Amino acid sequence: MPSTNNSKSTGQVTEQIAADYLTKQGLSLQSANFHNRAGEIDLVMTETDTWVFVEVKYRRNNNFGGAISAVSVQKQQKIKQCAAYYLQQAGLNEYNTSCRFDVIALQGDITNPEITWLKNAF
Repeated sequence: MPSTNNSKSTGQVTEQIAADYLTKQGLSLQSANFHNRAGEIDLVMTETDTWVFVEVKYRRNNNFGGAISAVSVQKQQKIKQCAAYYLQQAGLNEYNTSCRFDVIALQGDITNPEITWLKNAF
């Protein structure tokens, strides 16, 4: 496992853990770290005919509310705008395409974190 001595490498590690976890749950990875002016989507996956936009959050502990509370309303809005752009770039109509927004919250030791999967988080 790569060193996690900075936030970028920690993000890469946690996003890989989340992608592996979701793949084992039957989802298929379409894209990672998709970004545009509006923001970034950590993982874009599909589950049958549904596009799943995933925000991955890691916290070593929950002293400041934990990983789940770190996804603010402003962050949710940015992810939704970015997802609309992603669908447009993929040639899909955001109004006719089944999609949802999930959060994968990882907490604890990064080598073996506790994983919480919130489907339809926002």
